[in-house]
Amino acid sequence: MGKANRIIAIILVLLTGLLFVQFVRSTPNPAQADQNRFAEKANLALRRTAHRLLAAAGDSTSRISPVQQTDANTFLIRLNQTFDYSQLPDVLQASLRLHGVTRPYDVAILNCSNGKIELGYTVLDVTKKQKVACTGREQAKGCYNLQIRFTASETPPQTASAWWMMAFGSLLTALVFTVLRRSSPPKEPIDPDSVPNDDHQLHFGNSSLDTTNLTLSAGGHVHNLTYREAKLLRLFAMNPNQLLERDFILKSVWEDEGIIVGRSVDVFVSRLRKLLQDDPTLKIVAVHGVGYRLESRPNASGTA
Repeated sequence: MGKANRIIAIILVLLTGLLFVQFVRSTPNPAQADQNRFAEKANLALRRTAHRLLAAAGDSTSRISPVQQTDANTFLIRLNQTFDYSQLPDVLQASLRLHGVTRPYDVAILNCSNGKIELGYTVLDVTKKQKVACTGREQAKGCYNLQIRFTASETPPQTASAWWMMAFGSLLTALVFTVLRRSSPPKEPIDPDSVPNDDHQLHFGNSSLDTTNLTLSAGGHVHNLTYREAKLLRLFAMNPNQLLERDFILKSVWEDEGIIVGRSVDVFVSRLRKLLQDDPTLKIVAVHGVGYRLESRPNASGTA
């Protein structure tokens, strides 16, 4: 797979991931939908309760204030007139039952001016037919906030969309890893079929390169080479006394990595010079601003 193809493959994989994430985000969350429906039902039940209480107090025309939701489980409605507190438990319970709200709850009657609790009870007082707390006590005239706080619902199990996100995320990671892995340098020796010698020995100067075992024999010394060192040395040995431009070297030796670093040439040439210093017939010469040339000098007397 070439560099361009690898880049295109990675981009396509990432775009697919982004599209999938957008799709999951646009899919309604069942847990959030349930919470929204609950809030709507609680709102309607509380408004019905306020209407019945005001109507029982002789007020059938004044505007009922909007229901305020102070948190996920707490709702409040303002009553600007005094109402009959003893009627509240049955009216509220009937309104909640009518709208299908079954969560346990606590009720508090708050003073509009200071927010203090004046009256209140729990649903158990109603469902167990016990006497509701504070009924029969004197209630001062004025403005009150009717607050109902429901018990929080149990945390819903992880939704199907979350499982799909996890599964797709794992698959996407595997695909990206596969693409990147294919761009890593190969571990096998350089292709011996491209070397003309049957024994895979490439001779140059007084040295030889074994392309199968990745070893260099120079001046009576044997050196083990890395794959990239052997590939670069083979390029020089097959083009003796020829100027090889830097871009040509990079493309020939490093292109299969997918990512080319210009300084790699200088680093590897420096290594090869040290390995070839025992062979006075060979010298890698730098041509400033252009590239490198392996000079082969049969009668050389200097060191490389």
